[in-house]
Amino acid sequence: MNPNQKEIISSDRKQQIYALISRLNVKKIYIEFIQENELFCLEILNEALTHTSRNQRKNHERLEFLGDAVLRLAASEHIQENFPSLKVGDQSELRAHMVSDAWLAEVGERINIKEGMLIGTKAYKDHAAAETIKAEGTEALIGALYECLNNLDVIHNWLSPYWKQTSKKILADPHRLNSKSALQEWSQGKGFKTPIYKTEELSTLHGDQKRFYCEVLINQEVLGKGWGSSRKQSEKEAALLALESVKKSN
Repeated sequence: MNPNQKEIISSDRKQQIYALISRLNVKKIYIEFIQENELFCLEILNEALTHTSRNQRKNHERLEFLGDAVLRLAASEHIQENFPSLKVGDQSELRAHMVSDAWLAEVGERINIKEGMLIGTKAYKDHAAAETIKAEGTEALIGALYECLNNLDVIHNWLSPYWKQTSKKILADPHRLNSKSALQEWSQGKGFKTPIYKTEELSTLHGDQKRFYCEVLINQEVLGKGWGSSRKQSEKEAALLALESVKKSN
């Protein structure tokens, strides 16, 4: 097949894509733009919503890569606009929550993204991969919308309600913002040794929410356990659970 040849998208597939876009609850002007530029936009959206497990020439990977950069930029703008007085380090920590794979998977679940995706049969039935697929699809959709409309406004319009919910939850509990520092302060205040993090890589699958497993120990006692798609995320989760544990014991 000629790489420049336009792919033919069936009417049923078009309906699937439009049904998903309608679940984003974005302004009507963005939907109308996609409709007016249907040939261009639907090809991009279809590419974003075609998972690699379908073994298609065009799949979500290119737009997932773009979506990663777009998401971080849009989240940074949201934080600076809404929390300008927050310290830069705390802004960075908050953004990490707002662009994480777990957060993307949650957004994907809310919009039922899997129903709009083309996924290989084996991957679709693989419950262990479900969260990763939702996160990948959501990030690719972000990239596709940006490429189609060529601006960040549609991304803000779609994701701002989710970011507001996330930031409210995170900022209501300072420990969630920097759990490792909070745990170290607690340990020092009690006259204990510095927390020790023992982290193990359990898989090599990118985006796997349980790729890394961590135990945090204070005075040789395991106080918290955490999992994450990165070493840093698993350590933060372990520290957060340790803090919650010592709160209950006190």
